[in-house]
Amino acid sequence: MTILMILFTAVGLSMDAFAVAVAAGASGVKSMRDTLKIAGAFGFFQMMMPLAGWVLGVQLKYFIRAFDHWVAFLLLAFIGGKMVHEAFSSEEKCEREEGVMTNKRLLLLAVATSIDALAVGVSLVMLEQPVLLAAGIIGVVTFILSLAGVFIGRFCCCVWGKRAEFAGGVILILIGIKILLDHLKG
Repeated sequence: MTILMILFTAVGLSMDAFAVAVAAGASGVKSMRDTLKIAGAFGFFQMMMPLAGWVLGVQLKYFIRAFDHWVAFLLLAFIGGKMVHEAFSSEEKCEREEGVMTNKRLLLLAVATSIDALAVGVSLVMLEQPVLLAAGIIGVVTFILSLAGVFIGRFCCCVWGKRAEFAGGVILILIGIKILLDHLKG
């Protein structure tokens, strides 16, 4: 997996965090401290989940080596498909309420938006890719996009949230297809 592929993966994984950050900005997050806290939480968990997935994948690697490319494809296609489905199936709320982002809510959202990165960590093992570089890039990209999402949410409400989630899902599906095709070609 090249740096470019890792960047595309990072952008795809970041789209759900970006969408939530847009909603947070639209719902009244105003201080720079809260903005940095949101972006930091999303970036941190998006960075840690591939590491956890990698540890899990190392345990499973020898059991699924013969069909690892299918596992990587199915995981990325499932995650991407889920993101595309969610982009069409749920409504965005753009109410402006002060104080809606409690620490507990932020923790739950950060974990929920990073679960897909766990599967990517498993995929990295199957593809024999370095996890630390990928996890770092995923964390930084998520931080930057989440930071931008809060600012965009302040000005654009929820217009871009679902479109970003859809785009992220499509990117992950395409990466999964590329992995499968590369392996099948030999």
